[in-house]
Amino acid sequence: MESHLLLCVLLLIPAFASSDFLVTHVRNVKKRNSDNDLVVNGIEIYRMKIDSKVTSRFAHNVITSRAANRGNAHKEVFFDVELPKTAFITNFSMTIDGITYPGNIKEKEAAKQQYEKAVSKGQTAGLVKASGRKTEKFTVSVNIAAGSKVTFELTYEELLKRQFGKYEMFIKVKPKQLVKDFEIEVNIFEPQGISELEAEGTFITNDLQNVIKKTFSHGKGHISFKPSLDQQRTCENCSQSLLDGDFIVKYDVKRTTPDNLQIVNGYFVHFFAPTNLPKLPKNVVFIIDISGSMSGREIQQTREALLKILDDIREDDHFNFILFGSDVHTWKETLIKATPENLDEARKFVRGIDTEGLTNLYGGMMKGIDMLKAAHEGNLVPKRSASIIIMLTDGQPNVGISNTQDIQTHVKKAIEGKYTLYNLGFGYGVDYNFLEKMALENKGLARRIYPDSDSALQLQGFYDEVSNPMLMDMELNYPENEIADVTKNSFKHFYDGSEIVVAGRLRDINQNSLTVDVKGEGANDALSFTSHQDKEQTAKAFQEQEYIFGDFIERLWAYLTIEQLLEKRISATGEEKENLTAEALDLSLKYKFVTPLTSMVVTKPEDDENQAAIADKPTEAQAAPVVAQASPVHYVYASSPTWYTSVDGDPHFIISVPQKQDAICFNINENPGAVLRLINDPVTGITVNGELIGDKKVNNDAKIQNTYFGKLGIANKHLNLKVTVTPEKITIQNETGKTTFTWLDSVTFQQESLTLIINKKKSLVLSMGSGASFVIVLHQVWKKHPLHKDFLGLYTLESHKLSEQTHGLLGQFFHPIDFAILEMHPGSDPKKPDATMIFKNKELIVTRGWQKDYRRDPEHGLDIPCWFVHNNGAGLIDGVHTDYVVSSLF
Repeated sequence: MESHLLLCVLLLIPAFASSDFLVTHVRNVKKRNSDNDLVVNGIEIYRMKIDSKVTSRFAHNVITSRAANRGNAHKEVFFDVELPKTAFITNFSMTIDGITYPGNIKEKEAAKQQYEKAVSKGQTAGLVKASGRKTEKFTVSVNIAAGSKVTFELTYEELLKRQFGKYEMFIKVKPKQLVKDFEIEVNIFEPQGISELEAEGTFITNDLQNVIKKTFSHGKGHISFKPSLDQQRTCENCSQSLLDGDFIVKYDVKRTTPDNLQIVNGYFVHFFAPTNLPKLPKNVVFIIDISGSMSGREIQQTREALLKILDDIREDDHFNFILFGSDVHTWKETLIKATPENLDEARKFVRGIDTEGLTNLYGGMMKGIDMLKAAHEGNLVPKRSASIIIMLTDGQPNVGISNTQDIQTHVKKAIEGKYTLYNLGFGYGVDYNFLEKMALENKGLARRIYPDSDSALQLQGFYDEVSNPMLMDMELNYPENEIADVTKNSFKHFYDGSEIVVAGRLRDINQNSLTVDVKGEGANDALSFTSHQDKEQTAKAFQEQEYIFGDFIERLWAYLTIEQLLEKRISATGEEKENLTAEALDLSLKYKFVTPLTSMVVTKPEDDENQAAIADKPTEAQAAPVVAQASPVHYVYASSPTWYTSVDGDPHFIISVPQKQDAICFNINENPGAVLRLINDPVTGITVNGELIGDKKVNNDAKIQNTYFGKLGIANKHLNLKVTVTPEKITIQNETGKTTFTWLDSVTFQQESLTLIINKKKSLVLSMGSGASFVIVLHQVWKKHPLHKDFLGLYTLESHKLSEQTHGLLGQFFHPIDFAILEMHPGSDPKKPDATMIFKNKELIVTRGWQKDYRRDPEHGLDIPCWFVHNNGAGLIDGVHTDYVVSSLF
């Protein structure tokens, strides 16, 4: 039985973007020691503290965990932390028996050798991996001797962003064990003064309510949560922990003026958040993807979100809906005022939105931009109004202009900097890099909408963030002869409840004062005022030194500068990108931040198997599950309802488990002519079977005959539809007869509930009704090749649209899975260590290796690191592999 000892702490600032971390200290599969409910598998976690200091919105967080090996043999201790995607790790160390092993931050290239060594040991994606919507996981483990103690300490920093009028720290507490000395402590210092401070928890009982200690006065706030062992128990004498849920801290600052300027040691930070301004009218064009891939839950949740949004649109706003599938449709020909009558009509339209066709993203975007242009040129909208485009898609463009670089160029040219573009990517099938670049080039941002039961709330939540513009065309100007290296100081919109932050360096470190001119356009007139601050005023405010850490304004400036340089780098090219990279890298190394350009090398004791490991910072695009390409490779994503599966090569299957940022793989060895049941869903009626072919002869070197899929049969019995795919042709059979295509064709074929797109001599995309879609990759070899034949690879997209009853060699893994890896040790190949995998309470011997994914590169493929399960997936798949052999393709 697997037992996870887990503390999850998420510091979330603001309500959507945040400061979150999760601490899992020990992972093992042994039973709890009944004699001592503080010791699990010989390991006791006797101290756990989360210490957060927040000074002028800049958070400095230190997580400390102390463990002791109470057993009589070496034990492996894990330290897992989930921290916010917007945070930068600044330090890590572990101390074993008085000896400290620090983490060193280096340029990524400089750490390449250690990284490759870590990869060969199974540390494939580094120690920091995307693990959730808002978090990244930092993991390190170490073997400690009997009687030894280890202390882990991780530090990270983050600028707290304001949303909906508050800064919020969202702390998810989930130790899953009793901890003798458990404590969360938050100290906040805001020189403007704290106006409100709240703390609450979903798991807080009446008894625990008194354990939360909260005080604030003037600029200082303090919150602590330190439950005793008895207070942690679910019942008297129980060993289970009651600490399981969300612990939330919210606060805001006093605002007697629209802004606040602070100067410390030659650096300044300027906070701008005016209140009580009239709201600007807004003009919103919703551009919605209604292609076939949005069918089912996605389009239903989109309708739900749009109906909620319509309830929040103000009467002085203008809006319209544009829908794009294969064609582009509009609700009205122009923007419409949000009168009660028009809103009622809009609700009827939204309720009737349904899916059709492919993805003409370019056509939808250009229609929306043209509509905004026409509204402004025709004076249909107020001159003082904010114009916003919100585009939602779940796929990639494949009708009209489909080259993403061309779409970016056309959209940027058409918008001309006049409107803000927000791109929402639904699920993992989107090209997130493309959406992000296009949004950033047009003064907006991209956001991933995670396919889950709350997707409608995610959509509505994003709209709430941008629904109340107060000012537009904001500029904060500072004397050029006095300041240098200023961060972004012009903003298209300022939204109610948010905050603009600008930081910079003074040319003269001894300068005593600074003046700023603020300009912007409001709902009724222009905004213009001058603000002034001198160093003595700041010094007086910062007399409470115990609440302040180091040169926090300088570090805040460095954090904000790096963040903005990395953002600019996304859409930059050529020499500009090289310069941005160099500048961001220099600052990352100087201030010791783990960013996408740096790595932390964690050195372990010499007798530990993995002597060095690497911590990297992933991007949002990397956080998304990667769609596999050709090799009987099976990708399944267990952390969200959207999973990708594939089978390719000589059948290699890969199961991707995104919450672990890892994968499991296995082969199926059967004779040529065998037909394997890959997917069977009795609810939707979809089945997929594959027939194996062999090489032209036995490989004398390997003494075996490799097999591949030479024929695939995809059927939907509810639609009376069968599709047969071979390396020569594609045959569609239904009640009306047969239609045949060859791989030399490059066509888009639609017939009732079937859509087929053939990419000449490369791949095809097939969708049936509201079920999953399939990508089939063609592998062609030299016709006179003495050994190999042409073969096929199958990739399943949107497998969440299949029912929970789905089974088959691939289908059984559409459901969430979990596993644990223990006792990693050298295998027969020095580069491929063996380990014990715990899966469904079974212990499997697995080997670290790689399998090929060919979907994006059919010629060369992409190496996917995975844990290989031997003997035809024995112990991993239900039953034995021969249970999946069927008599025919249909």
